[in-house]
Amino acid sequence: MIWYVLAVVLGLALIGAVAALIVTERRPRPPKPAEASAAVLGREALDVVNAGLRRLTGECLRSGRSLPDLYAVVYSEERLGLLLAGAEEAAPAPWTAEADGERWTISPDNLHRPGPEGEPALPYALTVTVGLDGADRVLVDLSRAGGPVSVTGPDEEVRGLARAVVAEALAGPVGALAEVTLVGSLARDGFMPDDAPRTARLHTAASLEEALTRAASAGPGAPEPGASEVTQIFRLIEGSSRIAVQGEAPHLFVVDASQLPRRAGALDGLRRGDALLVLGDAPAGWPWRAGADGSLDTGPLGLEITRHAGRFA
Repeated sequence: MIWYVLAVVLGLALIGAVAALIVTERRPRPPKPAEASAAVLGREALDVVNAGLRRLTGECLRSGRSLPDLYAVVYSEERLGLLLAGAEEAAPAPWTAEADGERWTISPDNLHRPGPEGEPALPYALTVTVGLDGADRVLVDLSRAGGPVSVTGPDEEVRGLARAVVAEALAGPVGALAEVTLVGSLARDGFMPDDAPRTARLHTAASLEEALTRAASAGPGAPEPGASEVTQIFRLIEGSSRIAVQGEAPHLFVVDASQLPRRAGALDGLRRGDALLVLGDAPAGWPWRAGADGSLDTGPLGLEITRHAGRFA
């Protein structure tokens, strides 16, 4: 009889637990935004990213620590996140280290509080938007590729993404001092639309060899009208070490894969801190593939891009 009563009690307890689980599952949960807001898609998002990176350089310069070796930035309206190539668990305030130091985050609200501001010439000047991961904006520092960044896929998708990258590098606040050179056919075939940014920082060259030679021989460029005085630019020199180099702006070269020189040593003129974006299939440090649905496979970066930057319009 005792065993019978015990079985009944256990049965009732099990029924109660299942019922509680069902009720819990049916409770409404805060929905995760499926689409990016206007604030994430718009120019104001780049202003937040720029403010965050400048605050980062300012904090590191003030404390005498090395700048983190970041390769990507993720922004939502609630927070700004830096993805680091090497884990650093001690993030400078007001940043918070997460994921065992592989991600540093900050609330955009904290960027409005007093704190040291870094140079307008950022060490991360070639950090540009590549697309969206759901409702989050994702930017990548192209200079961290350690070689060419190639983009394959439908021609319309590839060129659309490349145009968006060039336009942001020239007109966005993060790349305020970056130089861009369109090479070969991209300099002649109307690659950039008529309403593209007009700036002295956009150059053309008949070949990549010519572009690299010009960039190596060019002296420090004069600041554009309205630009603040720039005293130093940070470049990636070696590994995760960044030091100040007078007068050298990061440079983005853009070329079609059919016009990429394949001889040994052809890319030796590409400085650390510069980037080479190749449209089409080519040996690359970061091989990417744009999908016909507007997605982007970032290869070794492992970043999920549901809508690339060329599809923002």
